[in-house]
Amino acid sequence: MEIIIEEINRGKKLLHRHKFLTQKITIGRSYHNDIILADPHVCPEHLSIEYTGEHWVVKDHNSINGCYINSGKQKVVRHIVKSGDIIRFGKSQIRLILPDHPISETLAFSSFEGFIDLMRNPLILSFNILFFAFIAGMMFYLNQPSEVNPTQFIVKAVGVTLMFATWPLLIAMISHLNKHEARIFTQLAISFALFNLMWLSDVFESIVEFNLSSNWPIASIITLLPIALTFALIWLNFYIGFQMSERRRTIIALSITAVLFGGGYILQLSKQPEFSSRPDYDATIMTPTFKFAASSSVDKFISDSSKLFAKVEKSAQKQK
Repeated sequence: MEIIIEEINRGKKLLHRHKFLTQKITIGRSYHNDIILADPHVCPEHLSIEYTGEHWVVKDHNSINGCYINSGKQKVVRHIVKSGDIIRFGKSQIRLILPDHPISETLAFSSFEGFIDLMRNPLILSFNILFFAFIAGMMFYLNQPSEVNPTQFIVKAVGVTLMFATWPLLIAMISHLNKHEARIFTQLAISFALFNLMWLSDVFESIVEFNLSSNWPIASIITLLPIALTFALIWLNFYIGFQMSERRRTIIALSITAVLFGGGYILQLSKQPEFSSRPDYDATIMTPTFKFAASSSVDKFISDSSKLFAKVEKSAQKQK
């Protein structure tokens, strides 16, 4: 009679899987056991699993810390195995599976698989990261009241890009720790593709808000774009990094999205309006100069202005 023994962690994630055709399996820290564990809370000969001809039976060998079945809290000396039983002993856990145990349905590939394969192409991945870095630098550049030199531009662009890269790298690390494939470059590719779409959605939202009345319902609908893109980002990250059902993945993505945007909205509402009895005076009435070159001197500015006025006056005289 066959039996499958799965070593699992406390989160019930699979660590190792063994299949036995023998009549008896021993488990403990001693090297003569069929399954050898390094758990210091497990005895050298902790337990055995024997086939009686009709049932598989778990037997505790007078261990110090005992054996427990599933979520039970009472020590078990002898137990008839039911397929799917979890045996807890020390800080270790095993799951016992009989050959006729039902398995979950096969997960079909998502329709996003083609999009994922396209985005992880090295050229497209490089373009998305460089494009993101360029936009990040430009946002810094355009929002500075003073001139920005190339070094400041590059440092800011690289810094923001590395900061945003921590999200896909974190997902890949968690995936690896949970015994899944990390797929680092795929995570980076999908994340930066969605980050760039978020940049574009901000531009599109600004254009719509500027050109349409706030009474138009489409103006409110457009504001949902960042929320939809954030949900898509998290959903795809979990699709790539973890093996789970579509329903569970959708619930997790919705929950994280709700926390991110709901928390931000609550913080925005909780902010007190800024008020100062002695406000600072700002004489800036125009946007800053958008150029990398150094400013011209006062004398050169006056000279250029004089030439411009002379040119205009000359043109006006010709039209008379």
